[in-house]
Amino acid sequence: MPEILHEESSSSSSATTTTTTTAGGDFKLNLFGKYEVGKLLGCGAFAKVYHARDIRTRQSVAIKTVSKAKILKGGFTEHVKREIAIMRMLRHPHIVRLHEVLATKTKIYYVMEFAKGGELFTKVTKGRFSEDLSRRYFQQLISAVDYCHSRGVYHRDLKLENILLDENWDLKVTDFGLSAVSDQIQPDGLLHTLCGTPAYVAPEILEKKGYNGAKVDIWSCGIILFVLNAGYLPFTDSNLMVMYRKIYKGEFRCPKWTSHGLKMLLTRLLDTNPETRISIEQIRNDPWFRKGYKEVKSYLNDEFQLKTPASSSSDDVGKLLNAFHIISLSSGVNLSGLLKCLGGKDTVDVERFVSAESAERIMQRIEEVAKAEGMRVTGKNGAAVRVEGQNGKFVLVMEINRLTEKVVIVEVKRKEIGAGPDREIWKLKFKPQLSEFVL
Repeated sequence: MPEILHEESSSSSSATTTTTTTAGGDFKLNLFGKYEVGKLLGCGAFAKVYHARDIRTRQSVAIKTVSKAKILKGGFTEHVKREIAIMRMLRHPHIVRLHEVLATKTKIYYVMEFAKGGELFTKVTKGRFSEDLSRRYFQQLISAVDYCHSRGVYHRDLKLENILLDENWDLKVTDFGLSAVSDQIQPDGLLHTLCGTPAYVAPEILEKKGYNGAKVDIWSCGIILFVLNAGYLPFTDSNLMVMYRKIYKGEFRCPKWTSHGLKMLLTRLLDTNPETRISIEQIRNDPWFRKGYKEVKSYLNDEFQLKTPASSSSDDVGKLLNAFHIISLSSGVNLSGLLKCLGGKDTVDVERFVSAESAERIMQRIEEVAKAEGMRVTGKNGAAVRVEGQNGKFVLVMEINRLTEKVVIVEVKRKEIGAGPDREIWKLKFKPQLSEFVL
């Protein structure tokens, strides 16, 4: 195994990675005393993915290791936070599930569902699929994408390489690193970040005028369906600009074996005008699509609930709920270094509240209370602050994340060593001073 052999956990626990030998000989690394790590499955610019096994359950998992140094150097901290939060939120039979996130001083580990069948891309390179099999995978893909869109998540990089197969040869969407969420939509109602893979990119992205995240994903689904049936890409050329011109003009031709129903659907999926491009609701009602279709029910996924004011509009409530999930990150992730002091055996309490006050004003109030109580601000990073007092027996870390233009959510993590069950310092000193900011 490469770089993760001799790291120590960033927490104060004794969890480490050690070399072991198993009966099968495939798993030779013990990670955090929880997983036996085996062979490398794949790698990219920022991450490597390994096959691993849960020591307790003996269940196979995939572990993606990401270098913190590369994340910080590339300025991708928010991207990683968003990807983790999105994956924690999504619970669907055709989306790779994130089990947990762990971290050391130098790396982040995504422990994910293991897709035994590998990439769908690999299977297509061996030969095109029958129309029935293409339809089956397209139905599963649309089910997953529709689920994401209903929760304000837009993948933006759907392609065969980001679709895996499980042991039952069912489809699993993965890699949400380029995903966007509804609170990233700008006042014009569109997304503006240019991203995606050239052969799958929608024509409206090439115009650089903003785009609808759902319609972009539908275009990519059309590319995937075409490849499954044809065995090759609809738009391709050795010259990238020539390929982009083909995409912009929508120049493609279905192979002769394509049925009339599939041709009609592909024409609507690969419509260069996003306004007239088929919607997911229309896809579900398409005769070709509906053949043999079985509705897939998502898992119960709402780990958190957020109460919003009765006066809020349904649109505002939707944004708040989506955004609330976005910032509900795994407690194992530590990108800023502000939470180191919360390690140890004592309980760390977490509270969140929604506020219409500015982050600066809320942080100022925390600092005022700390000063009045003779405590020290020992760390400050953007919209996060750390306070210590009582000779190190009280530690508070507050992080503020913007949900919409007018609303933020405040997350407070604290530890009071030797305090009673009500955590008196927080309850009596800090919380009353913040009450006026709570929505």
